[in-house]
Amino acid sequence: MEAEPPLYPVAGAVGPQGDEDQLGAADGCEAPLDELVGAYPNYNEEEEERRYYRRKRLGVLKNVLAASAGGMLTYGVYLGLLQMQLILHYDETYREVKYGNMGLPDIDSKMLMGINVTPIAALLYTPVLIRFFGTKWMMFLAVGIYALFVSTNYWERYYTLVPSAVALGMAIVPLWTSMGNYITRMSQKYYEYSHYKEQDEQGPQQRPPRGSHAPYLLVFQAIFYSFFHLSFACAQLPMVYFLNYYLYDLNHTLYNVQSCGTNSHGILNGFNKTVLRTLPRSRNLIVVESVLMAVAFLAMLLVLGLCGAAYRPTEEIDLRSVGWGNIFQLPFKYVRDFRLRHLVPFFIYSGFEVLFACTGLALGYGVCSVGLERLAYLLVAYSLGASAASVLGLLGLWLPRSVLLVTGAGLHLLLTLGLFFWAPAPRTLKHSWVLYVAAALWGVGSAFNKTGLSTLLGILYEDKERQDFIFTIYHWWQAVAIFMVYLGASLPMKAKLAVLLVTLVAAVASYLWMERKLRRGMAPRQPRIPRPQHKVRGYRYLEEENSDESDAEGARGGGDCAEGEAAGPRPGPEPAAPCRRPCPYEQALGGDGPQEH
Repeated sequence: MEAEPPLYPVAGAVGPQGDEDQLGAADGCEAPLDELVGAYPNYNEEEEERRYYRRKRLGVLKNVLAASAGGMLTYGVYLGLLQMQLILHYDETYREVKYGNMGLPDIDSKMLMGINVTPIAALLYTPVLIRFFGTKWMMFLAVGIYALFVSTNYWERYYTLVPSAVALGMAIVPLWTSMGNYITRMSQKYYEYSHYKEQDEQGPQQRPPRGSHAPYLLVFQAIFYSFFHLSFACAQLPMVYFLNYYLYDLNHTLYNVQSCGTNSHGILNGFNKTVLRTLPRSRNLIVVESVLMAVAFLAMLLVLGLCGAAYRPTEEIDLRSVGWGNIFQLPFKYVRDFRLRHLVPFFIYSGFEVLFACTGLALGYGVCSVGLERLAYLLVAYSLGASAASVLGLLGLWLPRSVLLVTGAGLHLLLTLGLFFWAPAPRTLKHSWVLYVAAALWGVGSAFNKTGLSTLLGILYEDKERQDFIFTIYHWWQAVAIFMVYLGASLPMKAKLAVLLVTLVAAVASYLWMERKLRRGMAPRQPRIPRPQHKVRGYRYLEEENSDESDAEGARGGGDCAEGEAAGPRPGPEPAAPCRRPCPYEQALGGDGPQEH
């Protein structure tokens, strides 16, 4: 009796008629197993590795562009809404018709107080929040708080505007700290992915040479600030396409203004209390606010969906595991570093100059002489000049790093001296071109200032465990400077220019002194970062090679092993695991680590 053929043909077996089976085996031959499950014959490992790291580099560029666009949209929506809101609330007719005796000026003053005063406390919580949430999620959370501030303007009441302004003030320093930290980390990652062969030769424990990521950092900071300064132009779109149609001309709004420029006092003394010819309809205001809300939501999606993580998960665990008390204290311990002490005047000036551009130059010189309807175009000139100059900052690839900062400071010095002796006449348009040129040149100096400072901090402090502390200190001093400008809003213009001038000269002198100390080889005194203490001893922390530990950690971690080797072999059986710190259970038993039994 003949055996029945198998239900499923066997790979490589010959059928009853001797023809080829379904897998292509020739008659009487068996298909080799390697042809079925082996490697692809044309596989080129080097080419695949090159393609892999090219995708990684493109991912880093995508992260930088997404973070830059998200920051631009977020700040543009915030500035545009705040500007439109303050102009509408300034008009007496609008307040009486829309809100009656609700006390809108008092609400606005408390809202501005919340935005300007709350960041003073940011030094206490910013590093803790960034270490707890992570850099990317801190960016997303802060952008969400900006979107919350936009949403509260649908229903303008004390219990909506003031709490949202306080929350916004708390998010200002964490947002820009995490942004600066993120861009610096992306430049370091791009260097690693561009020089992966060198990293393989040096081994995972070796760090790249100091300053090796500096060219990529300068390029990424130039990209980021070219986007960021465009936010001032984006903020003027609601005014250009909506609010300008409702404004009186300069002959009405500036009727009682007697002096402008260097002769002025406070902010727009004598400015007319009614600036709106007709009141905008509530439906039109809701449409504008809905568009701004949609843009803020788009910024949240950009950060959430397109921005990758700044650190690997194991790196974030290491950053958190130094202890929350140490994370809280470390920003204060950086006072001992002479580099930061010398840069503090520049941090303060960086906050002064951007507020002076938006209030002193744009209002005290611009609106005071050419009218409120041209405020948007002055700020657009400032924005475009700053954005173009951020791209020109790429010249720093071939010039010494001090050139950007000194050039921007020198340009601001000349403009400040010129403004000190210039008092434009009110209601006069013949000198409007001078205002546009001054605004654009001030933007150039601002761009050199911001790009140069952020790049300098990323070069001086390239250790990943220090960057969030450094950028926290930088943006906190900026917030302190903005608070000082808020307090001195009623000062005469000459006093404001004098403070600006003194701060600028002190900042440049202090910075050049710091560079001189570094050229002489003076070593800075940095606070020690404690070794991570992991409560859970997972598999990742029992490995001998930890690619995430820094050189300082490796030296500290290897100290006990080196001392043990120098003392000679210990009696008893050799440990099977590499030298490591015993866990609490082993310490309680009196052992030195895992032993072979």
